[in-house]
Amino acid sequence: MFRSAPNALNPLALELNGQLEEKAPEVLAMLSEYGRRLYFPKGILSQSAEAKEKAHRFNATIGIATQDGGPMYLPSVHRQLADVETADAYPYAPVPGRPGLRAHWRDKIVTENPGLAGKSFGLPVVTAAITHGLALASELFVDEGDFVLLPDKLWGNYRLNFEVHAGAEIGTFPFYSEGAFNCEGFDRALAEASEGRDKVIVLLNFPNNPTGYMPTEVEAESIVASLLARAKAGTQLVVISDDAYFGLFYHIGGPSSTQSLFARLTGLHPNLLAVKLDGATKELFVWGLRCGFITFGPGRPETAEAVCAALEAKVKGAIRGGVSSVGQLSQSLVEHALASPSIEAERAEKNAELRKRAERVAEVAGQPAYAESWNVYPFNSGYFMCVAVKGVDAEKLRLHLLEEYGVGLISTSPTDIRVAFSCLEVDEIEPLFECLHRAVQELV
Repeated sequence: MFRSAPNALNPLALELNGQLEEKAPEVLAMLSEYGRRLYFPKGILSQSAEAKEKAHRFNATIGIATQDGGPMYLPSVHRQLADVETADAYPYAPVPGRPGLRAHWRDKIVTENPGLAGKSFGLPVVTAAITHGLALASELFVDEGDFVLLPDKLWGNYRLNFEVHAGAEIGTFPFYSEGAFNCEGFDRALAEASEGRDKVIVLLNFPNNPTGYMPTEVEAESIVASLLARAKAGTQLVVISDDAYFGLFYHIGGPSSTQSLFARLTGLHPNLLAVKLDGATKELFVWGLRCGFITFGPGRPETAEAVCAALEAKVKGAIRGGVSSVGQLSQSLVEHALASPSIEAERAEKNAELRKRAERVAEVAGQPAYAESWNVYPFNSGYFMCVAVKGVDAEKLRLHLLEEYGVGLISTSPTDIRVAFSCLEVDEIEPLFECLHRAVQELV
């Protein structure tokens, strides 16, 4: 019986690691142990791809059933899909995603982030929404004991992914300072995290969940300056931009930045690898389709293409070994939507409606009559806003609202309540905050 040596690297993994060692040794050093072991196998999938191109007579390679030159399907299923072609619904999608979808999404990223003009970065790889993208980034770059820096206003799933699953150490810094993003706090926390560590993973989510805050241009420039200073000092940084709510900018209280940090960080320094996570989920209002993307922006422009090719191969291996591939039907729907000439007007209409709600929330929640019950955290984007309630425990308040008023909100800390104004019609906003005010006063 042949047995491979424990943890022996596959020759394909060795080849990819060798490419990274030659083109960007800093990126190789950023990989986790699992990331170093990853590769995309030359097995059934690659043989099937060759057969698809050349097997003009018979193709008996891929594990689907065919009939009459197309995929076999059940009429009871297909009658629900209206105009969707069977080939766009039933066969397996390529592991990195449909080529047309990937190209469309890359074009969208460039159009919406002018700072990427002329920069070299990867073709987005399709993920099963952003949570899957987070898991892939964690698998590639995070070992047990690695340090992940986050703001203290964070989405709880980050802890499950990086702390519980990967065994990383999570450190946080105060998100706000004097009604703005805490640039000094971030810089100080990043400097402390870099002391005695070769690598730090930084995760920033803008527009932020739960706060609904997007930095200003000045704040974004400060964040980049802090990261660049650490990279120049020798720390290897994997900077993950969770852009789940990208594009939903309302400029409440003043103009915010409208570009992803990914655009500012790509090609910035060899010791900094930018990773963009985004998706159709919120941007196209298709939450249940679970269609997201992971995109790499290396720090060395001259070798970025080769580095992205190696990282894509490793991501494909992680996808193949995890979910195999992302659903074909979801990808098809998103791809065809992106090609629609009316999609930008449709998105603008929905964004305008959300802006009306956000503006009404700002008007109502900030009324002097409510000042005894809470302070409003600054917000200007996305789906959410938060208040810091006064004199009551946020979880007790949440339960009281649910039981006595039939109002559902989220407590994100002992002091903070999150309001998803994305779920509220404009005329529901004032009654909700009146209920919240009454509930606070009843518990004080």
